Amino acid sequence: MAYGPDQILEGAGNSDYERYIRTVELLNLQPRPETWKHRDELLFTVVHQSSELWLKHCTAEAIQAVEHLKKDEIRPALRLFPRMMLAIKYCHDSLDMLEQMSPWDYQQVRRALGHGSGFDSPGMNSIRKAIPGLGVEFKRILANANLDLVQLFVRHTEFEDIYLLAEALVELDERMYLWRHRHFKVVERSIGLKVSGTQGTPVEILARLNSFTFFPELWDARTDLTNYAIAEEGEN
Repeated sequence: MAYGPDQILEGAGNSDYERYIRTVELLNLQPRPETWKHRDELLFTVVHQSSELWLKHCTAEAIQAVEHLKKDEIRPALRLFPRMMLAIKYCHDSLDMLEQMSPWDYQQVRRALGHGSGFDSPGMNSIRKAIPGLGVEFKRILANANLDLVQLFVRHTEFEDIYLLAEALVELDERMYLWRHRHFKVVERSIGLKVSGTQGTPVEILARLNSFTFFPELWDARTDLTNYAIAEEGEN
């Protein structure tokens, strides 16, 4: 195969951009019009494929952040948190596109999904496995500093890096929570509440999963801190 003078990469495509991004393969990963049960299969597929890519990226950053924390490199780890949060935000925001389908149109798309379910998402499953490792390293760092969470918040200016890590974990947890809740509302808006999903799982189960948090102790610490402040006021 002959290449132009300014094209140095091999592969399918008319330019190095196409070859590096592998657009020929990428843009052929969606259902073709002649196979659609409904034209919104394209919309549905693009939303979910792009989310899987962002979750793959988010997982990679979480794994790297854990490696930094294992070496007590808090600042390098903190620089990766905005990437994780933006990746989750993009997944959250893309759900707006799913609501462009009417409930009846979604029923037509649903027929093409077989038993496909969000519970089987490789991206969601990988990030759910990666995030707890951040909490493990945070607890180790906190213990090494001989601190509990209330004292960390009270003395946050003395231990700013650890405090910023705690707040980054809370924000990551919150972003995940909001995304799951948003997904639940999209499902409810599309197919209702007292029904089952594509794998026979009642939609109500999704609602119960919404209460899950990765770092409950960091949320409980807010209550402990408030009680600590009240007790301190009572002593003065």
